[in-house]
Parts: sequence; structure tokens; C-alpha cells
Amino acid sequence: MKLFIISILMAIYCLPAAAQADTALAPVAADSAAAKNTLTLGVSYSNNANYYGQKAATKIPYAALAATYKLKSGIYFSGLAYKLLNDSGTIVSAANAGAGIAFSMGKYFSADISYSHTFYPAYSPLLQASNPDNGSATLVYENWLSTKLTVDYAFGKTHDLFGTFGTGKQITLGSISKKDIVTITPSVDVVAGTQRFYQAYLTEKRLRDSLLGTVIGPILGQPGGQETSTQTTTSTQFNLLSYNFKCPLAYNRAHYLVEIAYQLSVLSNRAQSNAGQANSFLSASFYYQF
Repeated sequence: MKLFIISILMAIYCLPAAAQADTALAPVAADSAAAKNTLTLGVSYSNNANYYGQKAATKIPYAALAATYKLKSGIYFSGLAYKLLNDSGTIVSAANAGAGIAFSMGKYFSADISYSHTFYPAYSPLLQASNPDNGSATLVYENWLSTKLTVDYAFGKTHDLFGTFGTGKQITLGSISKKDIVTITPSVDVVAGTQRFYQAYLTEKRLRDSLLGTVIGPILGQPGGQETSTQTTTSTQFNLLSYNFKCPLAYNRAHYLVEIAYQLSVLSNRAQSNAGQANSFLSASFYYQF
């Protein structure tokens, strides 16, 4: 039986996928051989929210529940609920609903087109909260390596365009029994995009800190003048954002997968959030497919 492999997005990939995500947490792989309806349920933990390799000013660990129902045709529907572990005020910190279609384009190519909407509470600390809607298109080339190009359009209070180009390879490490396989799937990707969302995030952060009674200094430097103009101009340009190295280690059986994943993201000098710095993300997930 073909390996049951499901990747984590945030952002999110989307938190994505509530993006990269956001991104669906359990994205659907295009598989023309799987001519049956499937339901996939998942639970995940991450030590910090990840938005295209970027993170918020405050560390945001979270847990998430995900569900994806895929039809024989490749059409699928997904739902996702997040709980920010430092948020004691609500049971659900954000919720995402989406739909899409995954299809084959020949022996080596497949594609995925999807749309999702995330419901954020007021003053959400997540970087992408100003853009709750996300349209995504992915083209995948599968040969010795798996190479993909993804374009995301995020919109709401602002609008941003992102492009992700990446490649990776699944490597079989062996088996513990006759019914399982242990794999590792190292990959690298490069993300470019606009950053209007970050200006909206800073505005919301000021309001949130003010409501909490926190005294904060100017976030963008001294008010007025050249720096504000430069930041605003940079946010509207399509610039390189991050280089990302991912290394998921997975235990696979016929119907379920257990995965631990590490991601190292090096931000470009054009990124408005911690430019030039490196971010680390660690996650653990479990998925079961019916």
C-alpha cells in the first residue's frame, strides 16, 4: 500500500495555511490512484506560530485539531481549530474552513487549488490575522526529488502575495515491523512576498498592548520622517522573505502517521520581522485516515 504521508503546513503554514501554510494543517496530496473517499483527522502541537518562516514579537505556542474530507474526484473540504496555549481567555483562539481540488497532470506533475477563511478574534496576536482569506495554487513535480511552486494570495484588511519554491526528498530509514515504515523528508524552500500584513500587525499590537495597560515605545522608530516612509514602501514591494530548511521524521502505518518536525528559517534583510535573524520551530503531529 502506498505510504500514507501527510505534511504539516501554519501558515501555516498557514498557521496556514490558516496560510503556508496557513496554512490547511493536513494538506491533501494529489493521488490519482486513491480512488476512494477519505477522511483524515489530525492533532498537532508547535512551540511557536510560523508564518512563512516569520514569527510574532511574542512567542505563541499552540495546539490544533484538523479534519479533511477528500472525494474520489480530488475535491476536498477542510476544517481547523487552534488553541494558543498562552491564551486563557477563549477555548478556540482561531478557526479555519477551506475547500480545494487536487488533481494529476500526467506522470510527474500534479496540482492543488484551494481557498480558506480563518476566523480570528479581535486583537489576535497572530501575524497574519489582518488577512483572514487565502487563495492558493500549487504545482508539484515528482521524480527523484519532489519540487513544488506555490502562489498564495492573502487578503482582508490588507492584501499580500507570496511565492514559495522548494524541493525535498523522502528517504526511507527502515521499518520497526512488517507493517510500518520510518521516513525522513528533508526539504528546502525560498519564500518571497509583500508584507502589508506586518504594518496591520503592528497597529493591532499597539491597540492590544494599550488595552492590556502595557507601556510601549514606538515600534517603527521615531514617529514621522523617513523611516516610516521606508517601512511602508518596503511592505508593498515583492521581496525575498526567508530561506527555510525543514526536516520531518515520520512513523508511517497503513492508516496513521506520527511525525516530529524541525524547521530552521533564516530571514532576509528585507523581512520586516527580525530581518536577518534565524527562527526555529518544532512541532509534533498525529494523523489518522479512514
